[in-house]
Amino acid sequence: MRGVVAELHGSDEAVSSPTFVFRQRYDAPDAAVPAIEHVDLYRIVDPAAELPDLALDEAFGPDSIALVEWPDRAEGWLPAGRIDVTIEGLGEGPRTVRIARPA
Repeated sequence: MRGVVAELHGSDEAVSSPTFVFRQRYDAPDAAVPAIEHVDLYRIVDPAAELPDLALDEAFGPDSIALVEWPDRAEGWLPAGRIDVTIEGLGEGPRTVRIARPA
């Protein structure tokens, strides 16, 4: 996440996990660059009851890039035109990155 904010916004802005607030927005310093919405759904237990309160439609708006951790907890709530990026691997070991557009 820090790398995405640094690359797109050109800043070392403090980036933290939104685990306890579920959603964190990083506004761009330049209006030509979209804001970044960081959504962490790890603590979602009952998506039908909890997701409506997160205003995900705003996070997935045309003026932002949304990065969602634990997207499997938001089935049916994610936009159809999204790009899924899956990163596998832990610690200092090798990582596998998969990029796909869902059908």
